[in-house]
Amino acid sequence: QVQLVESGGGLVQAGGSLRLSCAASRRTFSVPTMGWFRQAPGKEREFVAAITWSGRSTYYADSVKGRFTISINNAENTVSLQMNSLKPEDTAVYYCAASTFTGTKRFSEYNYWGQGTQVTVSA
Repeated sequence: QVQLVESGGGLVQAGGSLRLSCAASRRTFSVPTMGWFRQAPGKEREFVAAITWSGRSTYYADSVKGRFTISINNAENTVSLQMNSLKPEDTAVYYCAASTFTGTKRFSEYNYWGQGTQVTVSA
């Protein structure tokens, strides 16, 4: 079992920045990939970004490429999502997740989830 706790959400104006963090209770080789998903009201949960624990491989949704950066701190078992140039359409609950698959973007292949943190971007 892996427990995930997100932090760092909040309210920001369009064009601003936020940094989300996810603390994992432990690192295990059975969950090689950490990811971020988001869910806006009335919409399905969608992939945002993912990274392997080695940090060598990162994956992004087209909608956030060039604006968001995912990173990992192996010493602290934390995964961060730096979000720049935020847009109102980035408003959603952001979830941290862990997968037993390597480099996956598929919601169904993530086994562990955090409780989510709200990000609101005002116009």
